[in-house]
Amino acid sequence: MSVIVPATAQTYDPRYPVCLQRWVWGGSTYFECKFTSWDQCRASASGLPAMCLDNPYWSQAYSGSRRGRAR
Repeated sequence: MSVIVPATAQTYDPRYPVCLQRWVWGGSTYFECKFTSWDQCRASASGLPAMCLDNPYWSQAYSGSRRGRAR
């Protein structure tokens, strides 16, 4: 017998520059791209098995000059 469970949707929203990558029990991960700043993302990640990263689909990522950020 197998059990079907709903999958968590990846949310790479191009309106937000910062994503939270979160690890869940069983080894899977998911992304939430809903943060406007690194500080906002870090506050949400605090105490969780998670990390913040640049949203690869951010609509403004390639306009103008790209600023570097240490990770």
